Amino acid sequence: MGLGLMGGGFSFTYGMLAEFTISRLGWHHAYLVLAGILLLVLLPLYRLFQYRPESKGLRAYGSAEPATNKDLTAEVRAVENPESGDRTLGRAMRTYQLWLLVLSYFLYWGLGSYLVLAHQVKFAEDAGYSSTFAASIFALCGILMVAGQLSSAISDFIGRELTVTLASLLAIGALVALLSVRDTSQPWLLYVYATCFGYGAGVYSPAAIAGAADIFHGRHFGAIAGLLLTGMGIGGGIGPWLGGYIYDISGSYSSAFVLCMVCFSLACIAFWIAAPRNAANLRGKA
Repeated sequence: MGLGLMGGGFSFTYGMLAEFTISRLGWHHAYLVLAGILLLVLLPLYRLFQYRPESKGLRAYGSAEPATNKDLTAEVRAVENPESGDRTLGRAMRTYQLWLLVLSYFLYWGLGSYLVLAHQVKFAEDAGYSSTFAASIFALCGILMVAGQLSSAISDFIGRELTVTLASLLAIGALVALLSVRDTSQPWLLYVYATCFGYGAGVYSPAAIAGAADIFHGRHFGAIAGLLLTGMGIGGGIGPWLGGYIYDISGSYSSAFVLCMVCFSLACIAFWIAAPRNAANLRGKA
């Protein structure tokens, strides 16, 4: 999961390219350049590598034999059978564990992380730093996020809950450093922020998704994971707006960042109550 998600961390370094393009060409032409990159790079990658294995007579990675028509028919029947060993999305939605996991994702990434990410550059600029330096902090956060994603396998050894706790503590510590920034005299505080926040966010996502898979793994997990990401998306729509609203009425980001610290704490608590560590018992009751 960490390897699959690290593209998200690398995308933060893309912000440096956006900043450079804007400074040289202006907003309008920069959008055209970035759109051209999407068309020339991203679209061909999707066309080349995004397909269902069955469409090429293959099984998913790790299966020993190519799929046959008989195998595919059996798979379809298993998917349509609500009494199979796997939890369908409907059955999973009747458990409080799923909604706690959605809540955790909503609070950690949706509200907490996206609020900070949307306003961190403006915050650094308000403190007196240049837009280039602020964008570089954004990029550093992404690099550390990749490091967190690559080392997220620690959750296989210390457990999902402890890993999410580590991620939450790092995020809270990062915001303590950010709230301590008053001017340009202590740039090391921004480096502490980028390191802790990026690494914590990088560790959280693979551990959280793996924790959900511990409880709900099976052929229907794609739909269940989609619900987790829906929670993140809803929070991601609220968080940046809420951060801006709080700034507009208070003239400061302090209250918004304190709110994010509360969100990280509650996300951790919700994950512990969902208890992926008890997955075997939970599936036995399904």
